[in-house]
Amino acid sequence: MRPEILFPYFASLETLPGIGRKTAVLCEKLCGPAVIDLLCHMPNGVIDRRLKTKIADAPDGAVVTLEVKAVEHFPPHTRKSPYKVMCEDDSGEVSVVFFHAFGDYPAKALPVGEPRLISGKAERFGAQNGRLQMLHPDYIVPVTESEKIPAIECVYPLTAGISGKTLNKAVRTALEKAPALPEWQDAEMMRRENRESFSASMKTLHMPENESDLAKSGTARARLAYDELLANQLALCLVRRNMRRLPGRSVKAAGNLRNAVLKSLPFSLTSAQRRVISEIDEDMAAPSRMLRLVQGDVGSGKTIVALFAMLTAVEAGHQAALMAPTDILANQHFEKISALAAAAGVSCVLLTGRNKGKKRDEILENIRSGQAQIVIGTHALFQDDVFFKDLALTVVDEQHKFGVHQRLALSAKSGAGDMLVMTATPIPRTLALTYYGDMEVSRIDELPPGRKPIATRVLPASRLDEVADALARALAEGNKAYWVCPLVEESEKIDLAAAEERYEYLKARFGNRVVLAHGKMKAAEKDEAMNRFASGGADILVATTVIEVGVDVPAATVMIIEHAERFGLAQLHQLRGRIGRGTKESSCLLLYADPLSETAKARLKVMRETQDGFLIAEEDLTLRGAGEVLGTRQSGLEEFKIADLSVHGDLLKTARNDAKYIVNVDPELQTQRGRALRLLLYLFRKDEAVQTLRSG
Repeated sequence: MRPEILFPYFASLETLPGIGRKTAVLCEKLCGPAVIDLLCHMPNGVIDRRLKTKIADAPDGAVVTLEVKAVEHFPPHTRKSPYKVMCEDDSGEVSVVFFHAFGDYPAKALPVGEPRLISGKAERFGAQNGRLQMLHPDYIVPVTESEKIPAIECVYPLTAGISGKTLNKAVRTALEKAPALPEWQDAEMMRRENRESFSASMKTLHMPENESDLAKSGTARARLAYDELLANQLALCLVRRNMRRLPGRSVKAAGNLRNAVLKSLPFSLTSAQRRVISEIDEDMAAPSRMLRLVQGDVGSGKTIVALFAMLTAVEAGHQAALMAPTDILANQHFEKISALAAAAGVSCVLLTGRNKGKKRDEILENIRSGQAQIVIGTHALFQDDVFFKDLALTVVDEQHKFGVHQRLALSAKSGAGDMLVMTATPIPRTLALTYYGDMEVSRIDELPPGRKPIATRVLPASRLDEVADALARALAEGNKAYWVCPLVEESEKIDLAAAEERYEYLKARFGNRVVLAHGKMKAAEKDEAMNRFASGGADILVATTVIEVGVDVPAATVMIIEHAERFGLAQLHQLRGRIGRGTKESSCLLLYADPLSETAKARLKVMRETQDGFLIAEEDLTLRGAGEVLGTRQSGLEEFKIADLSVHGDLLKTARNDAKYIVNVDPELQTQRGRALRLLLYLFRKDEAVQTLRSG
């Protein structure tokens, strides 16, 4: 149960003034349903209303506060005309203008002859510092109520239907209602970093005295960012400790099955593959559960590493499972792994959502009896009717789309089983800590010998016909090509039309050699298009980003990406990695539409200059911020509201060390600081982590 002291923080937004049911629904979409969500919705600028001046001295374009009296009202002649009120002070006149004035609002707000304070943007029209005008003042109050106009007002990211004024008022009340909390940060660190309390830091950010108070690198923001990162890291440490406390088992093998597979391989393993395999062996042999993430750039040979881990489990008399995110990828893994495993006499089965009826029953029986030693599939592997005889190892491929808790649910299937998570998305070190802090991390940072670099060029979209000519030359030499069109959710129909239009354009020139694949097609149609391309029936695959992960066609040597400026670096790198898998030279063409933003220019420059996925990932984090890099907006991964990892990366490392120290010295969070840290975990909705503790 959440502690009572936190109830005001988790109160509904409807308890705040000016927020009714309708506004609360909009606010929930903007920041979340509770008061704490509103407090964690960070301002991104300020409006300074401290300039109190005479009408004659008001600078053009500045936000000013004026003391005026209304002289005359000019109601509109037509519905489209504005309502004007002529006001004055002893230095001159100002015209106050309202469009779509509601009822008698202007007459009540500015009664003739009564002094009022008005605050808003002043604009001058006409020659020689012409007449002053103020459109829709932000505030109109009696002179005796000047405190209702904030000297400094925060500017927040908004959504349609919510005004900055409403949000400011709600935030100020939220600050008043939120009780002070016991300090959970280390006292020595607080002194060293000159940090204030949680409440004081919130107040500084939401009621700043100047713009510098809002700086991401400022003391108040750093304090709260550290709180958020510490909650994240402490939760991961507690979850990991809990996993390690669960009984595991030691899984070892002499390596006979591996040797049989090694002999059948036409290549030898890289030193990076060998290093990662020995790290996995060590984990599997230990009595506690393995929880390891293997990061390897596109084409670095993760599949072999996973297979060797699975063969250890099989040789020790157990089963292993590999789960892939899509049917296409599961099929591809099955073809590759079953062919290699056959050399060691190991049986593999494939289970996806498409297996129905007798066929499915047969596969399920093979899994239940243990006859299926390696099981490959999609999410279908973890449905309730799938029973393993003795699952010792689960390999999860390409699941940066899985949060920590989904991983825990998967591992429950295997009782005391080990878990290996693989990703071909190189993850910046700070993000690996954040999202995979419950796991050990291995990197395959070496490509197999003989891989040729991919020539990458950047061209304007206006040169489309030249690109098509170059493509014709590549096809004449027996090559295949991907042509990728972006699919951006906000304008899905438009972008889908763009993919179909490009397909028609290329089909007019290349006929049946062109196939189309996109996310809106039926799975069977999409598979058929992919298979025609892979098997040789077609030479050009026009696609949206459905081909990003895992599709392996060695004959494909050309990658053309339209509107490359719309993609993130990690995505461009993943797409480029679909080519360069054979022995031929490969080329990637990035087509862009003008005008390019500075960020887009920087992104395309990085793509041209390097093929190091880990370097690209770090650059991506700098250019886009953490929320975009791993696609957290479309997945179960956490997004930080206060911390920005491109600014607060060092704080994350400190929080990691702090969390490890806390779990070592006070594993059940029972000390004075420990009890305060429980509140921190609840405050940032890490309830699951608190549940791993003994009560108290």
